[in-house]
Amino acid sequence: MEPRSSNIILIGMPGSGKSTIGVVLAKCVPMDFVDTDILIQCSVGRSLQDIVDHEGHMALRAIEEKVLLGLECRHHVIATGGSAVYSRPAMEHLKADGFTVFLEVDLDTLKARIHDYETRGLAKRPDQSFEELFAERSALYSRYADLTIQCSGLSVPKICASILKAWRGDDRVCL
Repeated sequence: MEPRSSNIILIGMPGSGKSTIGVVLAKCVPMDFVDTDILIQCSVGRSLQDIVDHEGHMALRAIEEKVLLGLECRHHVIATGGSAVYSRPAMEHLKADGFTVFLEVDLDTLKARIHDYETRGLAKRPDQSFEELFAERSALYSRYADLTIQCSGLSVPKICASILKAWRGDDRVCL
């Protein structure tokens, strides 16, 4: 059975495992892997945190949108930045040939994984807590998801197998 779309797009909060799972998926399928946070940094020659520190979170979102709208690829696993979902045009562009997977992780698990919240280069308001960011983004992730996987307590192989089964529409997995 042919997959319904060429690309697998991973969305979710920082610390949800998008990059880790993306690399494993890309090796399994096999497909190329793209981390859009790295694309953003390469496009401007600066870290995400440097952009936030010097230009603010809205500048980072604008750069992210431009990079995502310029992304033209097929047969890729794409790990997006946590704030990609703030741009409707960018998400529609990605979804045009992408199966979008929301890696849902509970707040306590995310807090345990994220130790550098204030210096991680997050596109958030300066006064916004992690809890507020989580609540704000959760609805956006759900809106764009073709598949939501509750990842807390699941292994990377199990998450990848679930994604591949849904993407392919069958039981073929390599894990």
